[in-house]
Amino acid sequence: MLNSAIAAEKFLMKNKLVYIGGPTCSGKTNLSILLANTLGTEIISCDSRQFYRELSIGTAKPSKSDLKTVKHHFIDHLSIHDEFSVGTYSRETNEILKSLFNKINIVIMVGGSGLYADSILYGIDRFPKVKTDIKKQIISLFKNEGIKRLNSMLEKYDPEYYNIVDKNNSRRIIRALEICLSTGKPFTSFLKKKRKNSFFESKILLMNPERKELYKKINTRVNKMISIGLEKEAKKLYKYKNLHSLQTLGYREFFNYFEGKYDYKNTIDKIKTNTRRYAKRQTTWNKKYREAFLINENYKLDEIINFINK
Repeated sequence: MLNSAIAAEKFLMKNKLVYIGGPTCSGKTNLSILLANTLGTEIISCDSRQFYRELSIGTAKPSKSDLKTVKHHFIDHLSIHDEFSVGTYSRETNEILKSLFNKINIVIMVGGSGLYADSILYGIDRFPKVKTDIKKQIISLFKNEGIKRLNSMLEKYDPEYYNIVDKNNSRRIIRALEICLSTGKPFTSFLKKKRKNSFFESKILLMNPERKELYKKINTRVNKMISIGLEKEAKKLYKYKNLHSLQTLGYREFFNYFEGKYDYKNTIDKIKTNTRRYAKRQTTWNKKYREAFLINENYKLDEIINFINK
């Protein structure tokens, strides 16, 4: 009888996944560590750049001391040579969550990769099959005319996705165009079929910094990355520059520098500018989370805890 009562009480205590989102450099990591320590829980990363163990300086991973303090999942989870998709991430993360919810009722997910976060918050969208001839057509255009040509097509067929996608991420742009041309519908129309996960309740916290202060922090972070060896790290990875995992901020700008396309000062400026643009795209993406609790720099921890428990 006692065991039945305990089981019933556990059932009533709905499992909660607390997602901490927001633009890069807005303080997501610090808040996640603070909350995890306060709530006695673990953290799942949904920052796709932090998955790769070879990418260290340029991805602003949690410090070694933070990783020792709180158990993290998906930090240094992969090699840059590994194939990894949103679908694989969703499957593995849901397995981890089910295991964790057998022990604890609250888990934290943190990161700025919107597609990865949504795959857990809402489930994976089922996209229609892409026609083989369209695949070949898009790949041919990419090889012959480059990423700018694909971007102009995406702006025409799906301006909403064009406004938020990384314009240098050929993989995502190609995928979106494949769906657009195969179905005659915008790629984003398939992203809006939201299905809630059944075994937990989501609580969304959004870092909401003032833009001017955020841009200052971005510049400061880039300067710090340069001072502790980002150029040297990028140099070691240059021979792998065509891997999808290396089409990321901080590294691709240095790859262009090594090829003589930028001078050194221009390279640093490009990293800062592209990071600010990335932060702007993240902010645009996060506007859809209308149920989120917005957090500014002067947040109070007890107010956040109350929102989670409400």
